[in-house]
Amino acid sequence: AAEGKTRMERLLRKCRIKNMLVRECMAECLGVYVLILFGCGSAAQVITSQERNGQYLSINLGFALGVTFGVFVSRGVSGAHLNPAVTLSLCSLGRCRWIKLPFYAFFQVLGAFLAAATVALQYYDAIQMYSGGQLTVTGPTSTAGIFSTYPADYLSVWGGVIDQVIGTAALLLCILALGDQSNTFIPDHFQPLLAGASVLVIGVSMGSNSGYALNPARDFGPRVFTYIAGWGEDVFRAGGGWWWVPIVAPCIGALLGTLVYELLVEVHHPSQMSDDQNLCLEDSAGKITLEVEEPENKIKY
Repeated sequence: AAEGKTRMERLLRKCRIKNMLVRECMAECLGVYVLILFGCGSAAQVITSQERNGQYLSINLGFALGVTFGVFVSRGVSGAHLNPAVTLSLCSLGRCRWIKLPFYAFFQVLGAFLAAATVALQYYDAIQMYSGGQLTVTGPTSTAGIFSTYPADYLSVWGGVIDQVIGTAALLLCILALGDQSNTFIPDHFQPLLAGASVLVIGVSMGSNSGYALNPARDFGPRVFTYIAGWGEDVFRAGGGWWWVPIVAPCIGALLGTLVYELLVEVHHPSQMSDDQNLCLEDSAGKITLEVEEPENKIKY
């Protein structure tokens, strides 16, 4: 047994990838895969069972917990962006290098595509039974909505743009607040739970218009899958050519939410001086030199 364990360890070491960007991209891919597997899986269960095995809240919980566990899967490697709009916002703040943006976005879309394929495989029989063997995008037995978002009948394209901008701005406000330790300290192990909670509250408050995509990868990857898998060109034609809205509007909303949080909250935090800088206070008599205590010794400036 010990010899077999040693062989397995050697094999796994040979599979190790040293390039950090590749490792980060793989983590993003797997994190989004987990998100969509649980999110679209919950949608498949609710729709194909005609709400006998869940309701709208089940889908909200599926996506919320999908985000939570997707973050747990990938945050130690890539930071768990799981969303090109989030990566774009972090790049705009200088917290992520711009060179990573196209790589992260591609692997996020890939993860969503693969997860949609997994859900379609798992629920193949249920989808065929529910739809009568006809894979449709609209109508009483449409199933494309399991994988991607589509607007409600009353929603205009520009109304959908506003919907997605507001929803994604709210998401970024929550995410930036969770990561702002100068605002409120939140233990690391709670942050994924609260990230999922932010998606849950957006879903229950802003989901009826168009399904709260909030994430270009979450929508586009599964949409490409449905196009290939038999739903056809209607996935891009439905809703008056709706497909571009969940790609463009979340990016705008993410930048807007980032700007609002930065201008109204984060930029006003008292500046923090590093311990290795000279700390000086000025009074009417002049400068008073401070002594800075460190764990092992005392340093005088």
